[in-house]
Amino acid sequence: MDNNLIIEENYNNWTQSPFDTSTIQDVKNLKINNKLEFKESFYKNLSFGTGGMRGIVGIGPNRVNRYTFGKNTQGISNFINKSSSKKESVVIAYDCRNQSKELANQVADVFSSNGINVYLFSSIRPTPELSYALIKLKCICGIVLTASHNPPEYNGYKVYWKDGGQIVPPIDKKLIDEINSVKFTDISFKRNNSLVNLIDTQIDTDFIHDSISIGKIGVSKREDYRIVFTPIHGTSYKILPEVLNGAGFKNLHIVKEQAVPDGNFNTVKSPNPEEPEALSMAIDLAKAVNADIVIGTDPDADRVGLAVKNNKNEYSLLNGNQMMIILTEFILSKRKNLNKSFFIGSTVVSTAMIKNIAESYNVDFKVGLTGFKWIGKMINDFPNQTYIAGGEESYGYMVGDFVRDKDAVTSTLLACEIAAQAKSQNKTIYEELIDLYVKHGLYKERLISMTKKGISGAQEIKQIMIDARKNPWTSINGSKVINVEDYFLSTKKNMLSKEERQINVPKSNVLIYHTEDGSKIALRPSGTEPKIKFYISVNTNLDNVAAFEKTEQLLESKIDAIIKELKIS
Repeated sequence: MDNNLIIEENYNNWTQSPFDTSTIQDVKNLKINNKLEFKESFYKNLSFGTGGMRGIVGIGPNRVNRYTFGKNTQGISNFINKSSSKKESVVIAYDCRNQSKELANQVADVFSSNGINVYLFSSIRPTPELSYALIKLKCICGIVLTASHNPPEYNGYKVYWKDGGQIVPPIDKKLIDEINSVKFTDISFKRNNSLVNLIDTQIDTDFIHDSISIGKIGVSKREDYRIVFTPIHGTSYKILPEVLNGAGFKNLHIVKEQAVPDGNFNTVKSPNPEEPEALSMAIDLAKAVNADIVIGTDPDADRVGLAVKNNKNEYSLLNGNQMMIILTEFILSKRKNLNKSFFIGSTVVSTAMIKNIAESYNVDFKVGLTGFKWIGKMINDFPNQTYIAGGEESYGYMVGDFVRDKDAVTSTLLACEIAAQAKSQNKTIYEELIDLYVKHGLYKERLISMTKKGISGAQEIKQIMIDARKNPWTSINGSKVINVEDYFLSTKKNMLSKEERQINVPKSNVLIYHTEDGSKIALRPSGTEPKIKFYISVNTNLDNVAAFEKTEQLLESKIDAIIKELKIS
C-alpha cells in the first residue's frame, strides 16, 4: 500500500474510539503543526520484533505510547491465557527513562485486567535483576521497559520468558503472531488491583547476595583498590555500589553529577558506555583520585564499559571484545577439571579470539547469532553441558546462569576482581591483556555504525544489504574473499569452489565475509536503532610484549585501509 494511504488510514483510526480524547486532539494537532513528525509517526506500525519493541516516545502507531505497548501486552496476555491452564504470573521492571514508570503501570493494568497476576517493581531496577526475579518468582513472563543505551527520546519493551532469557524460537513467533492479531479496540486497561503486587527490596537482597557469590572469585586484597563508578544516570546507582562494597571493595568514588537517575541524561550526548564521551566525567574523577579502574554502566545496567591505565599511564577505554577476553581467561583460570562438558558462548560478530581461549582450556565453544538472547538460549539447548560464561562485542557479559541476559552488575564485580589481583602482582589489567595477545594471537576489531533515520534511511539500509548480496566483494584490502556467510539465506558459500552449504540457525539479516588472510567483515542492520553496522576484525601473531604497540598499529592501519576501500566510514 502507498505510504500516503497508510498514513491516512492510521490517522482515521487514531482519531476515534478507543483512543482517548486527549490523544485524538494531540494527533490532530500533530498533523497540522508538524507535518514531518506526523508522517514519521503514522507511515507504519512500530514493529514488535523477536526481542520486543523499541522506538521514539510519541503519539501514533510508529511511536512508543500506552496504546502500542498496550497492544503488545494484550497479545501476550491472550497467548498466556490460551496456552496455560493454570493461574500465571508476570514480573515487570523499568528503567529511568521518561515515562517508564507510567508505561510500566499501564502494562500492569492490561495484564491484571486479563486475570494475570503481576509483580511490579516499585522503582527502577537493572535489566539483569528482572531476569533474576523472573526465575526467582517462577513467573511465565517478564517485561522490562527500557531503551538501553539509546538517546533520551527512546523507550522500549523487552520480553523475557520463564527460563529468565529473552524470547527465542518458537515462542517469539507465536507471540508476534498473537500481538499482530490484536486490534487497538481489544486492549483492556481496566486494572485489577488485587492482582498487582509491588516488589520493594526482597528481590534486591537475594540478587546482591547471588551476584557476589558468582562474581567474587579473586584472592587479592580489595579494601584499597580505587574504583571510579558512574551509572550514567541509570538503574545501577544503588545496587552496584552495594555489590562492590559487599564483596570488600570499599574505596569507591562515584561521579556525583551522574549518580542521580535522569531520563534526559543531561551530562552526556548518549548514555552509552561504548562511547568515550560517556565516561569522560568518570575519567576526570579518576585522574583526580588516581583510580585503578573506571566503571560505567548503561541506563538499564546490562552493559558495562571499563577504562584502565595503559602502558603510557593514560586511561584507555577497553572495547567489548577486550573485556570479554579478559573476563573469560580469568574465569577459566580459576576453574579446575575443565573438559568439553563445559562451554563458553559468544556471537558471530564478536572476536574469534574467544574461541582460542576456550580451546586452550579444553572447553567447548559455541557461537550464536547477534544478540545476547542466543547465548542465553544455549543453556537450554545443551542441557548435558555446563555453561560457564559468555559475551558479545557490544559490552555484554554473563557469568553463570543465575540470570539469563548480559549483566553489568556481576560483570563489574568480576572485572574489579581481575584488576585487583593484577595490582597485587604489580601488573595492570592492560598488561594482562597484552599477555593474552602473546598467548592467543593479537586480534583487533572496530565497529562502524552508519545512522540512517526515517523512511528514506530505512530504505537506504535495505538497499545496502541488497547490493551486498547481489554483488559480493571478491577481495578486501588485497586479500581474496574465501567464504561468505549469509544468515538470512542460511547459506555459507565458498567463493573459490562456489560450493554452498546450509547454516542451521534461525534467519537473521547478517552477512559475514571471510578473507584469505583471516580478516572478517560483517554487515548487520540494527534491530533497535536506525543504523547499519559494519564489524571489522583483523589478526596476527604477537611474538612478544615489546612488539605490541608496533604490531597493534599495523593492524589498525589495516582496518583503516579496509574502511577506505569499502567506503563505510
